[in-house]
Amino acid sequence: MRSSQSPVIVWFRQDLRLSDNPALAAAAKTGAPLLPVYVLDDDAPARWRMGGASRWWLHGSLASLDSALQALGGYLVLRKGRAPEELAALLRETNASAIHASQGHAPWDKAVERDVASLCRETGAALQLHPDGMLFAPGTIGTKDNKPYRVFTPFWKACLAAPEPRAPMPAPALGAFATGVGGEPLDSLSLLPAKPDWAGGLREAWQPGEEAARERLADFIDGPLADYADGRNDLFGDPTSRLSPYLHFGEISPHQVWHAVRHAAAAKPGASRGADAFLRELGWRDFSYHLLHDFPDIADKPLRPEFADFPWRNDDDALLAWQRGRTGYPVVDAAMRQLWHTGWLPGRARMIVASFLVKHLLVPWQSGEAWFWDTLVDADPANNAASWQWVAGCGMDAAPYFRVFNPILQGRKFDPDGDYVRQWVPELRGLSASDIHAPWEVPDLILAQAGVTLGHTYPQPIVDHGAARQRALAAFETIKRA
Repeated sequence: MRSSQSPVIVWFRQDLRLSDNPALAAAAKTGAPLLPVYVLDDDAPARWRMGGASRWWLHGSLASLDSALQALGGYLVLRKGRAPEELAALLRETNASAIHASQGHAPWDKAVERDVASLCRETGAALQLHPDGMLFAPGTIGTKDNKPYRVFTPFWKACLAAPEPRAPMPAPALGAFATGVGGEPLDSLSLLPAKPDWAGGLREAWQPGEEAARERLADFIDGPLADYADGRNDLFGDPTSRLSPYLHFGEISPHQVWHAVRHAAAAKPGASRGADAFLRELGWRDFSYHLLHDFPDIADKPLRPEFADFPWRNDDDALLAWQRGRTGYPVVDAAMRQLWHTGWLPGRARMIVASFLVKHLLVPWQSGEAWFWDTLVDADPANNAASWQWVAGCGMDAAPYFRVFNPILQGRKFDPDGDYVRQWVPELRGLSASDIHAPWEVPDLILAQAGVTLGHTYPQPIVDHGAARQRALAAFETIKRA
């Protein structure tokens, strides 16, 4: 029998924060002792299990959340296994009266939530799922015919015409915590890489956690936000917010970001263009989740059915060269090495490398999406898949098939001084800005003076741009005719 002292479980999911957390706030309002829980559930379909970089981030995020809870007199109970089974065990162990959690948005979340709801009915506990993670949830934004949008711009216009997203909530006052409930030590979840330790660059680049997320947002607002509209494509200066992993793991909410940026735009003359451009990126994130809601197979199947017969090339050598940053195209290689070292890429770099893989090499976009899934700290089931389909031309609101980025011109335009390439492809640092993006065009004497030997210290291009572009256009024509 449950008593007035029966605890309430707060099941943390993609909401690893205390402030603006609807599930935590609702649980705190009950006045019951709180039992904060995180379950590492690797039972998702193999295609969707967290990649290495995401697991590294999760370790730091859980440590940060546990530290914040300990400062308030509680702690985070960690369990490992199928979430429904672990939560059922906790209900039996604690006689908890309810579970409060944020609603999930990934394709497998609905089945998990159904199973948890069923076990709650069996035990007499309540399950309360709270909307979280998006500014405009699926079902709240639709066409005049009440159908989902399939093109981003009208979707975003409809969002801007809708009631403004709710204001963020402060962290609730937390009273008593349940005690004596055992869990797994964080290290036993095996989230960090085993030997060899490939995460050194991630540790240099990132600090997971809610406090770090707040600091990152404040630094962005005080610095690059005003110039974001014009400068966001600067590869070396990189004025992007780098908030995406914090948003993905819920260490900061999109509502907190929205209102902070809106407030800054109103308070700082000249910041409105940058704010509008940045908030549009939050809109793309929501749009991607709307697509995932309607097309759960978005990571595997093209949204445009004619692409099922596209003549992709399964070229393992080309894929490996791309993954290792050894394509012979400096801006592509710089980006792929940055990805491996830091677990992150600015948006412009993501477009450049994705276009190169699917259009220059004709390697299936799913191969690139899978590599990003494993190597990005912000690997997101909706945004990652929707963005790859956009570049490949097979998604909703996709880039025209004839848009084939020229990696030489992209480098010269968005890394005009060559500093981005020098940072990540140091074997080319001796070349001038005019030479560094196409070293195969440079006279041998100048290459020698810069210490560059093509085919030895740096690879020759694995494909000719002009020939690759024509091959891509021909491939796209085959499905156009079909």
